[in-house]
Amino acid sequence: MRSVEEQLGKVTTAAVAPEPVRVAIAEALGLLCAEDVVSQRPLPGFDQAAIDGYAVRSVDVTAAIGAVGSGSGPDGAAHQLVLPVVGELSAGSRQPVRLQPRQTVRVDTGAPLPTLADAVLPLEHTDGGRARIVVRRPVRSGDYVRGVGADVAPGDVAVRAGTIIGSAQVGLLAAVGQSKVLVHPRPRVSVISVGDELVDIDRLPGVGQICDVNSYGLAAAARDAGADVDRVGIAPADPVRLREIVEGQLSRSEIVVITGALGGGASDQIREALADLGELDVDRVAMHPGSVQGFGRLGADRVPTFLLPSNPVSALVVFEVMVRPLIRIALGRRQAMRRMVRARTVAPIGSVQDRTGYLRAQLMRDEPSGDYLVRVLGTPGASPRLLASLAEANSLVVVEPEVTMIGTGDYVDVAFLAQRS
Repeated sequence: MRSVEEQLGKVTTAAVAPEPVRVAIAEALGLLCAEDVVSQRPLPGFDQAAIDGYAVRSVDVTAAIGAVGSGSGPDGAAHQLVLPVVGELSAGSRQPVRLQPRQTVRVDTGAPLPTLADAVLPLEHTDGGRARIVVRRPVRSGDYVRGVGADVAPGDVAVRAGTIIGSAQVGLLAAVGQSKVLVHPRPRVSVISVGDELVDIDRLPGVGQICDVNSYGLAAAARDAGADVDRVGIAPADPVRLREIVEGQLSRSEIVVITGALGGGASDQIREALADLGELDVDRVAMHPGSVQGFGRLGADRVPTFLLPSNPVSALVVFEVMVRPLIRIALGRRQAMRRMVRARTVAPIGSVQDRTGYLRAQLMRDEPSGDYLVRVLGTPGASPRLLASLAEANSLVVVEPEVTMIGTGDYVDVAFLAQRS
């Protein structure tokens, strides 16, 4: 019986990342950037107002305020700095405006600054006049101005290789005029269910038949991991037809997942049907659930191919432990495994001796202490609500093979699955 680490090592060494491709930035969200994107233009491309207000020459405002200071006129009234408003500029304006000494122009956020203006007076620094303004506070050169190239200068790296492209990166690429970007594409994963007892979910199962749960669940898990997925659906157990289907998927996939008919004579039939495509080992792995599983590399391109159990919980757990890391590696992600946290148990946990346990659980937060708390949802070998409890799970408690019982309040390692709202 192989350890989880041995099996995972065998699997991950087979990882093959697709060649980087250049895609439209609208299609790049969530992918890993495969190049340093060097900006060829400044951002912003012109001096612009960073706030609604009045464009001024800072020397006029500072000098005038300094001159009048706190003095007062003959009638005892305080001196005021008053500037005429000689125009107005909005964002997108292309009309050239030249500012003369002791003048101001009303500007909106994003508007180009008039020639000779080097600062913007915020509205709250004035009385907000239209024809003229009273200046209440001075500004320095560069205040409330976004200068040419202040954000990104020509030659700057806008997005670095190895960065996951999110909405901010897409926006930045658009801002510097980059319509396409080189990325590590999503690996293509094919999911096939095998079993003469299976019917698709739009049919009512008859006696001895069950709905094809696994191809839907595993396809969703592969998409969640970041793959492009072809859910092939149900394949017959007939060796000739099965081989044709698998061979067709090998030519268009980086990973193939076959679920069902695993164990005993059924798995022997699958291996015999695919024997001339490559070696496919079925072995026991020291984990539960899902100890019986298969892995090999098939076809001319030696595509990583998995055989997963027919039990939906076992299939999804084996996918989580073995297949998901391969997808993440193929995506170019530095961290292939799920985030792990330490959590206190709220009830005793039993596990199978000599096997690493992956027990579906609910992870919670204790508000007073801030500690993570965890509650296991199923009992090994005796859970009548297999899929229902898996649907409630947001984590997997990972139990070392030498541990068979964990007490209430003990700390355990927990793999944090996708967060649910």
